[in-house]
Amino acid sequence: MVYATGHINLFQTNFHSSKTSRMSPVFREGCRSNDSTSPDCHYNITVLHKTKDPNQLFLCGTNGKLTLCCYMNPSDDPLICTQSKAIEDIKQYINEREPSLLIGSSEVEEFYTTHSGTEGSVGINRFGKNRLWTQNSGTEQRYVSLVASGQREDRLQDRLYAFYIEKNRDLHLDSDLWVPRVAQICMADRGGPKGYLQFRWTSKLSARLFCGDYDSRLYFTQLVDVNTVLAERWQDTRVYALFRNGWGMSAVCVYTVEDIDHIFKTSNFKGHMESVPSPRPGECVKDSTKLPMEVLKMVDKTSEMEKWVTSRPLLVTHRYYHHIRVDRVQGKGNVLFLSLGNGGIHKVLERDGHAFIIAELQPFNYRAHILSMMLHSSTGKLYVSSSRELVQIDLGSCEQYGAQCEDCVLARDPYCGWDGHHCTTATNNTIQDVENGNHQVCSNISRGVTASKVYFLRSSGGAADGIRVSQSSKYFLNCPTLSSHAEYSWRHHGNTTATPCISTESENQCFLLIESMGPEQQGTYSCVSEERGYYRTLVQYQLQLDSGATGLASYRLPCPVLGLVLTLVLTWLC
Repeated sequence: MVYATGHINLFQTNFHSSKTSRMSPVFREGCRSNDSTSPDCHYNITVLHKTKDPNQLFLCGTNGKLTLCCYMNPSDDPLICTQSKAIEDIKQYINEREPSLLIGSSEVEEFYTTHSGTEGSVGINRFGKNRLWTQNSGTEQRYVSLVASGQREDRLQDRLYAFYIEKNRDLHLDSDLWVPRVAQICMADRGGPKGYLQFRWTSKLSARLFCGDYDSRLYFTQLVDVNTVLAERWQDTRVYALFRNGWGMSAVCVYTVEDIDHIFKTSNFKGHMESVPSPRPGECVKDSTKLPMEVLKMVDKTSEMEKWVTSRPLLVTHRYYHHIRVDRVQGKGNVLFLSLGNGGIHKVLERDGHAFIIAELQPFNYRAHILSMMLHSSTGKLYVSSSRELVQIDLGSCEQYGAQCEDCVLARDPYCGWDGHHCTTATNNTIQDVENGNHQVCSNISRGVTASKVYFLRSSGGAADGIRVSQSSKYFLNCPTLSSHAEYSWRHHGNTTATPCISTESENQCFLLIESMGPEQQGTYSCVSEERGYYRTLVQYQLQLDSGATGLASYRLPCPVLGLVLTLVLTWLC
């Protein structure tokens, strides 16, 4: 079952059932007006979390005046909102895009959320038994993600990290508008004593994030999205951060929790020249209300680290990405899913510190803006939502790589392998080479001859006379480019010289322009791809001169080719 929210309603969808999605309004019983149509009863759902109880959801909603949080059993009809006693009377407005985490259960729970902007309790806020919030710095901040460090050997040292961007205080013309940062807080933090930092974080430290290459002076400062891949050791948990810069480029940088933790534990404090008090500011302690005053004052006044948390880009591209989700494929690397502005998704293999674009997925049959992506590794599904629909995608989608072993292996898709007949879900008995994409592993497989597509137009007599083109006409031939890593060219029967494709704005087509049709232009035209020594004929056209018709030059594309391109659902970019 998949749960999604749409303003005041909760949607329940089962992709394995033919039943329509169930839509249920929530928070109606929390109305303070007898009129259910009153705006006070329209609580916009801004938070949705699954709990440890498989039959329970945690939701928060706001009507612009009040914020309500409660637990629900999604199987109830109608839905019953059981308000949380520990998490109640949240005064601030929770924005729809604010990161949040629910830790614990309905008996002992803590709800962490952020507040972006310049007004109010900007920063990390915690609701529950020990409520804490951040002292407003007066500088605009926009929060991107909250990440739990993972359970440590000493649970007292468990931390939470917030990734955000902050308006740059440096007004120099060459300065970036936003500065990416990471902040830490201790989950055991109880705030300061009465009179100083009471109900405020006593463990909050911040450090600047760096994603770029010093040598090439290529930097990325616009933090867009963050996704985490948990590990058995908390130190090895990997944080994948998606950045942009002002030159229309995107980059993915990877940080480990150990990298971040090391900076907060060892770096000098920015602007602090005196000795550091003990315990070190930011250290997790059993009772923060008993911290020495000099420690509290330093946290309050000087909480930024001098050293930065740095990383070189794993991937750099001249495309703008909007979301990132990462799946770990045991023993084969990690797979990144990066959403594009046109509704497409790049599927990228990360292996040994290198990135390889496997494919471009098209979840919608129209141009769309992707609102969110959710990865469910155990079922091998990716869920993608637009303003119009929710789509389920198989992480493999192996059939899109073609009907040849070489095409399947060249894809380097860790989810897919060749079973002797088809490109299918990888098992111990399928053939694949994720590391190198070496198609030679297919050399001993018995199979038929690679089929190419030949397009003809039938004459009135029914004979396959080929495509007839008028004398002196211009004519376009088209070939689908199934892999962005292959080289494509055209070959004319009897001519050993290959003709390169015409450059166009389309990324998935290879065109050949015949400037003027004549006797020498007749014959067979073949579109050939070459990738890592593997040659494949994709399409062939048989052109004949229609000597009986002359006239104005025309630009034509054969209809069968147009149909081929338009019906391509997933575009392979291996």
